[in-house]
Amino acid sequence: MQKFCLTVTCTSTRGVVAAVSNFLADHGCNISDASQYDDGETGQFFMRISFAAETGARLEELQADFAAVAEQFEMTWAFHDEAEKMKVIIMVSRFGHCLNDLLYRARIGALPIEVVAVISNHMDYQKVVVNQDIPFHCIKVTKENKPEAEAAIMRVVEDTGAELIVLARYMQILSDEMCQKMSGRIINIHHSFLPSFKGANPYKQAFEKGVKLIGATSHYVTADLDEGPIIEQDIVRINHAQSASDYVSLGRDVESQVLSRAIHAHVHHRVFLNGTKTVVFPASPGSFSSEKMG
Repeated sequence: MQKFCLTVTCTSTRGVVAAVSNFLADHGCNISDASQYDDGETGQFFMRISFAAETGARLEELQADFAAVAEQFEMTWAFHDEAEKMKVIIMVSRFGHCLNDLLYRARIGALPIEVVAVISNHMDYQKVVVNQDIPFHCIKVTKENKPEAEAAIMRVVEDTGAELIVLARYMQILSDEMCQKMSGRIINIHHSFLPSFKGANPYKQAFEKGVKLIGATSHYVTADLDEGPIIEQDIVRINHAQSASDYVSLGRDVESQVLSRAIHAHVHHRVFLNGTKTVVFPASPGSFSSEKMG
């Protein structure tokens, strides 16, 4: 029995939920999990439904038949096969904690992703990556060659069919052109609890301010540096006795967790862009389970 999810965004209006539910029932589908949100300020309606095709309805059939319902309510919509793993490229520089965490989660099935390539501007993690049979691309970036370097990155994206780029502490600023081309498909981890302490050395900035909480923020990348729609955040408590280097070490764990949770939400189609913000629905039951351990 195939399992799918349906995502819908449209103007808030009466009858949307009934129309979608009736459509699925008429096509022999049983809803296992549903989330919805009506934004009273923007007038937008968001919905995500997980369901099983109990009578064998195929994805192509559902897509073709749903078009009439979608047209009636002027929906932005998509059906997704929950068995398919999203193709992901991870980009990293010289801090490897997020990369290692993501490779482990992908290997045990905790994240339903296929890492189709790792791109770096350094060679530090080549052996780690190729030992897991993942292609590694070292693409050096300088002020002089940035257009050529980004063109090389985009060739890897196109050749692999990657649907998502993850910046796992990749310490290069992407061009406006690349941000626009991959809009909604690049996720970054910022080692700070945005919107505070943007830019370089945020932990040092936090230390100098004597904060009692530090954190990490995962967001979609836009042309506005560190201003993209936020997907996930978390914090760790610190005190006056801890040094700036303690902040960095404590921050690594929270960065890894926040980034993995943001990717989990994205690949399960739980994140909806809502202007400069996001709507992030709760995870469906069973979606955190792993195929294996170790």
